[in-house]
Amino acid sequence: MEAAASSPPSHCAIAGHDDHDDPFQWDTREGCEVRQILDRIADKWSLLVIALLENRRLRFTELRREIDGVSQRMLTVTLRQLERDGLVRRTVHPVVPPCVEYELTPLGGTLHATIRSLVSWTEAHQQEIAAARAAYDARAAAAVDACPPERPCSGAVVTGRCQCPRL
Repeated sequence: MEAAASSPPSHCAIAGHDDHDDPFQWDTREGCEVRQILDRIADKWSLLVIALLENRRLRFTELRREIDGVSQRMLTVTLRQLERDGLVRRTVHPVVPPCVEYELTPLGGTLHATIRSLVSWTEAHQQEIAAARAAYDARAAAAVDACPPERPCSGAVVTGRCQCPRL
């Protein structure tokens, strides 16, 4: 279980600087939790949970059934983290056996809108990405093939990419 923070998160601002001047400064400022939050919400299991909970409540078993490949432990950890961050609400109904439901909080709902935009962008550009990947893979394969078989460079063995200085 994670310990509670001893102090509230900082605003992540540098005095006298506009936060938008350097997009990489959020990663270096002491006390800034932006990276930690991004790591949490950008996790594949978190994204799937948030997507599935759009405008509905689901039980743990329903979530597990819907998310291909997630283990019981990983789903439990993910739900706890999302609940701790205020993105998911957990409701326990006092029945036997216990019924536990999960739903997005209003804050989680605002994040879902952002995730939907990311998914829409991915869908719109998936063909371009597939073409770029194919071109990259072809170049990498050609570079390995160009590496002399009698003396392959170590890069081809380790990374699959020839790193011979003569190429």
